Amino acid sequence: MNTQAAPLVFITGASSGIGQALALRFARAGWRLALVARRGAELQAWADAQGLTGEQVSVHAADVRDVPAIVEAGRRCVAQQGLPDVVVANAGISIGMETADFDDLEVMRATFETNNLGMAATFHPFVAAMRERGSGCLVGIASVAGIRGLPGHGAYCASKAAAISYCESLRGECAPSGVKVVTILPGYIDTPLTRGNRYSMPFLMPADAFADRAYAAIVAGDSYRVIPWQMGWVVKLLRLLPNALFDRAFAKRQRKRRQAR
Repeated sequence: MNTQAAPLVFITGASSGIGQALALRFARAGWRLALVARRGAELQAWADAQGLTGEQVSVHAADVRDVPAIVEAGRRCVAQQGLPDVVVANAGISIGMETADFDDLEVMRATFETNNLGMAATFHPFVAAMRERGSGCLVGIASVAGIRGLPGHGAYCASKAAAISYCESLRGECAPSGVKVVTILPGYIDTPLTRGNRYSMPFLMPADAFADRAYAAIVAGDSYRVIPWQMGWVVKLLRLLPNALFDRAFAKRQRKRRQAR
């Protein structure tokens, strides 16, 4: 197989969860991989365990909150492997917060720096070159939690609402050049991020099943996709609920775990 002829995908947050499942799905479809995570050694060990060779994958250690580092990782990818066909901004964090607690303001800062600034910084090294080429796909991993604000989860819900709007804005900016922007809204996916949740998670989906559906949406160039589809109907109904009914329904719901002090 001529690996240089294979398409290339750049994925952040690839050391676990959704990012790792997507990396494996793209690899199985014959794509070359450029993978980014804070834990570079752990990610490289995983790639080695999958039997991925140096021609198939490059690993970059970077934290998306560190803008110069993630931008440099993108530039290094282009220099070493070429301009990607798909860029997936997947890295994200989810921590409960209480606005009355001063320390939790730092939780909000970290959440927005990771989930929003990190997404834009991930895309930055590739946008101009993709526009010049006239093709490419930028994929933002948002969440159904961005549709309505959940008690105790203000930082995450707000960041994902911002991610949805940001991707929509970027889609309009890139459309004339032929570059696609795909917004993926996962529901509850079985990953380390969700296993600590203390509340019910309807339509919980295995990460590999999510990756299959997300891969199909990305390849098709869908502008917006909720996975699993059942959660799309749930959030549409929640959006239509009057505030009084919504507040009553979620008043006693278990809160997202806050950061350990």
